[in-house]
Amino acid sequence: MSPPVARPLPCFIADSPQEGRPYGRWAERLTEEFAKACERHTAEAGAPLDPETIRWFPERGWGGRVFVPVTGRAAEPSGGGESEEGQASGPVLVEYFGHVSFARPDEGEPGEPRASAAFTDVTAEDNPQWKIDLSDDVIGAWRAEGERGGEITLVWGLPLVRGAVAATAELDGEVLDQAPVQDGRFTLLAVDAVRGFGDDLYMEVRLWDRTLRQIAAESLYDEAE
Repeated sequence: MSPPVARPLPCFIADSPQEGRPYGRWAERLTEEFAKACERHTAEAGAPLDPETIRWFPERGWGGRVFVPVTGRAAEPSGGGESEEGQASGPVLVEYFGHVSFARPDEGEPGEPRASAAFTDVTAEDNPQWKIDLSDDVIGAWRAEGERGGEITLVWGLPLVRGAVAATAELDGEVLDQAPVQDGRFTLLAVDAVRGFGDDLYMEVRLWDRTLRQIAAESLYDEAE
């Protein structure tokens, strides 16, 4: 028997992966949806998505939908364009990131695909000090009593250190989700940016090796923020 807790945070709310990485015609369909979502950012990003660079991450299910995270690089310019100063411009290094979600029925084909996309020019290549290359997206809300609550956040990443076999999502030392590292990739889904229980609480992602030794930790928020 245990008494009521002061912070009833939701734990392990997401379904584990039920399928492997997308392939064949299904992967083509998901790629098309993600590419469409990226198109609205092409002008600002400077180049469209290069579908050949797409990386799929392990799926997670929540709220009746399955979310498949994805990243991909912008296509390099076919010609060497010029900057406003008339100098040759280098290749575009923008990375697109987001997810494609769908409804998985008990029988039949998945349906209702929806895609979300954003982009960044801050990449792992330019930050050798990183130990985890993380992306995230808020996909819903968690509401507690009164004004308390938080953001249901999908997090996916690439370990940049050797030996990682598992990842956890924590709030103030409490594990809210965990997942294996599969083919060098992982996906977590947990509540983040929790308010109303004293100080606001923010997610931290940790990597673990086979001996359950922590080998990396990264916050979703920069120290400057």
